[in-house]
Amino acid sequence: MLQHKVTILIPNYKTLDLTKLCLRLLRKYTDLNQAKIIVIDNDSQDDSLAYLQTLDWITLIERKSNPSESPACAHSAALDLALEIVTTPYVLSIHTDTLVKHNNWLPFLLSQIGKSPNIAGVGSWKLESKPLLRRILKNMEFKLQQFYYTLIGKTQHGLQGIGKNYYYLRSHCALYRTDLLKKYNLSFSLGDMTAGKALHKSLIDQGHDMVFLPAEILLQYVEHINHATTVLNPNLSTREKSVIKGKKRIEKSLNRLNAKGILQDTSLD
Repeated sequence: MLQHKVTILIPNYKTLDLTKLCLRLLRKYTDLNQAKIIVIDNDSQDDSLAYLQTLDWITLIERKSNPSESPACAHSAALDLALEIVTTPYVLSIHTDTLVKHNNWLPFLLSQIGKSPNIAGVGSWKLESKPLLRRILKNMEFKLQQFYYTLIGKTQHGLQGIGKNYYYLRSHCALYRTDLLKKYNLSFSLGDMTAGKALHKSLIDQGHDMVFLPAEILLQYVEHINHATTVLNPNLSTREKSVIKGKKRIEKSLNRLNAKGILQDTSLD
């Protein structure tokens, strides 16, 4: 009997077409003898849940939401609910807006975490491609802000990568060694912190390596549409300007992936 190597965890909330696209691309480009798929529906109560209930090649968990919880907490809680039943050596969290596009995407990730037994996780901080000039200007801006805050002795600020704003593997694509998560009794949730942030620091504190893969490398294997769930569900506190820009970004990504063709291919269900 074949032993699966990895369990893929995917929270879902009210994004029918995106969820279809995510799962169909997974099935198209993933060896399901190697991977189990668990989808956790976060109380969508819509057509996306009805669609998930028709799929016999995934494990579906239907989670009831807590009216007082934030979207970030709901997402983390969904991942933790699925993590409880993971038995494979590795566990991978992705979003429904993380869209695979290469047959070697999963072997690539497994090869990266397999480089050393001390590596507890691999993934990325930001999974997006920006023009070179924009990256240079953003880096210059960051360096100037860092210099200024150091000069005036300001320690409470929002600069990314410093202090409490440390970088961590984001749940849009993060692969972990399951045995280490179980050994240290770790979870994706901790208060209002975003999924995986506390988990990342705990593994670092235990002396393990957490590997950030360059976005330009990882994007050869997956496409990530940042904040697609909130863009498609404006009630989740997304600003109107962000929604307009987000919809344009989604359209570009979907065109690159031939989304229309995939969404018409029901054989992938």
